[in-house]
Order: sequence, then structure tokens, then C-alpha cells
Amino acid sequence: MKAFVVEKYGKDGVRAAELPEPPVGDRDVLVRVSAAGINPLDRLVRDGEFTRVLKYKLPFVLGHDVAGVVTRVGSAVRGFEVGDEVYARPRDLRIGGFAEFIAIDMDDVAPKPDSLTLQEAAAVPLVALAARQILVDRAHVQPGQKVLVHGGAGGLGSTVIQLAKHLGATVATTANTDSEKLVRDLGADVVVDYAKDDFSKVLSGYDLVLDSVGGANLEKSLTVLKPGGLAISVVGPPDAGFAKQLGAPFFMGLVMNALSRKVRKKAKSLGVRYEFFFMQANGSQLRELGALYDSGRLRPVIDSTFPFDRTLEAMAHVEQGRTKAGKVVVSMVPDNG
Repeated sequence: MKAFVVEKYGKDGVRAAELPEPPVGDRDVLVRVSAAGINPLDRLVRDGEFTRVLKYKLPFVLGHDVAGVVTRVGSAVRGFEVGDEVYARPRDLRIGGFAEFIAIDMDDVAPKPDSLTLQEAAAVPLVALAARQILVDRAHVQPGQKVLVHGGAGGLGSTVIQLAKHLGATVATTANTDSEKLVRDLGADVVVDYAKDDFSKVLSGYDLVLDSVGGANLEKSLTVLKPGGLAISVVGPPDAGFAKQLGAPFFMGLVMNALSRKVRKKAKSLGVRYEFFFMQANGSQLRELGALYDSGRLRPVIDSTFPFDRTLEAMAHVEQGRTKAGKVVVSMVPDNG
């Protein structure tokens, strides 16, 4: 099969390759990939940012989002049959969406939402799971609470806006002028043009801030929280909770706490909290989210679609910041709806 593999860590470490089809374990679903989503996480894994805690064995196939058709099921698999259209964010150490086939643990797979094409579905799993796990599992967002989402036009931001509104929150977001109509259509109540205004000067009293920028933006985000409020970052710095989530040795938790000491100290001085977030694969949550897509509560936002043989170009498009809104998808087949 054709695939794009990380041969060595670094910007030039990914190449096209011919590989055998992956072996199918008893609990695995073999999926013929129809489309795969591009995520910033692909670049981070490619560059070796998580080698301390995610021990991938080189070479490995890249790609964290996938949609396609089941072609084989393991002997212990229940609930999936050959011919089913599915989507998934395969678990860490078993990624591999940038390939013609991928074997995925059945617990990570869900039926594709009926209302979405396979190409649309490929844009959904990682960002939808992240949005749910941040808003529901971590922050326990309740109706009437205030949520600030940075980068509301992005793949994650656009999904968080929609889900936060579904949960009854008042939602603010940062975006540029060109994206204002989009984020308002998605449900944003307050839009701050980051090119013109400093969000920390115009916003206050928020229960939750989702940061996808890091650095000074994260530190300023702490100041718009109400006492006891929570800032969650998907770009770091990591904390001990991340090490625990990945089952890393105890000393790695100490290392990661050291990396986040500055921001945690500032958060404590302001009477607020900081947490790093790294999403987890979860097929049952994807089933729940699929129902929200089919009901129209959520919709994918897609920037552009590339053919599979231009996967490296698609990655560069994301990495160079050329994405205007939503996700970039690579497709094995034309999207005919």
C-alpha cells in the first residue's frame, strides 16, 4: 500500500513509501482510507516533540484523523462489518491515517455520521474529541458560563465554539476581520479582532479559556478568568497530568511540572488554574458526537482538500499558516457527496 511515513524526526523526515498492509489483530478493524485530516499534531509528532513520552518506532505512518470503509474485522470485533463507513482518531502509537489502509482498535472507531461525506468526516475526529473532552470532561461547562476560545476559525476553535454553544455557554473568540462572519455563524457571541484589539483589555470574568497559541497569549489569558477559572492550553507547556495520562514514569511528571512552573505560579497568584490538554482516542464519544453532526448541532469547517499524493503539500499548507478556516483534508477519492 502507499503511505507517508516518518523516516527520521524533523521537517524533512516524511517520505512516500510502499508498505505491506497492516496486520489485523483480534480486536482490530481494517479500514480502507477514503480521507485523512491534517492536524498541527502531525507536525509535532513528525518533529519528535513527544519522544520522551510517545515511543514511536521509526519508520511509522503519520496521520491522526481517518475516515473510510471497513474491509476486514478481527475475530473479537463486534458492532462493525465489512462495508461499514467509519471514522476514527486512532490511539497514540497506532496512528497511520496517511496510508491506503489502517488497522484500528475497535474501541477507537465509530460509524461515520450519515450527514457527512467521508471527506467531511475525516476532518472531525481529533478536533471533535478534543472539544468534548475539554468542555465536558475537564471543564464541566454549564449553561450560562463564559468561554473564551482563541483562534475560533481554526479546526479546533470552530468546533469548540459550536459545542460550547450547544452546552449553553456564552462564547467569545479571537479571530481576524475576514473570519468574523464565520465565527459568528458558528455561534460566537463576542468576537475580538486580534489584529486590532487586545483581548485581555476588553474581556473579563470568564470561566474557561482555551489557548492554542501559548507563550504571552497564554499568560494574558489567565487575567481574563474569574476567580477559580480554568485556562487550558493544547500547545503547552505540559504538566504532570500529561505524563500521568500517557503512563510515563513518575520522574517525567516532575520534568513536565518544571516546564509549566512559571504559568502555574502566575495562575495561582491570580486565583485561577492552568492545565495542559492532550486528547485521547474514544470511539464511544465519537458516536455521541456523530449524533450532534447528524442533528445539525455541529458542522465541520473545511479549508481545502488535497489529493492523497499531495499529502506533504497539504501538511506544508497547514504548517505555513495558509489555512484560512477549519481543517485541511487529504482524499483518496473525489468528494462526490
